[in-house]
Amino acid sequence: MAKPNYSFEKRQKEIAKKKKKEEKRLSKLAKNTEEDQAPLVDGEATADVDTDTSTNISTEPSADANTETKD
Repeated sequence: MAKPNYSFEKRQKEIAKKKKKEEKRLSKLAKNTEEDQAPLVDGEATADVDTDTSTNISTEPSADANTETKD
């Protein structure tokens, strides 16, 4: 009688887990992109925040402008 190859079975199980995990990751990614493309409804907030400082212009004077010396 042939001896079972447990290493092969284990490797196949690991491959199946990786494949399932990757499919789940891709489905979540697809779901997130669909939500991003959906129109906003009744003031619904989005998680996307513009962190580009070149487009965010502050109306307050900068700290460097307040460093004038007083005599």
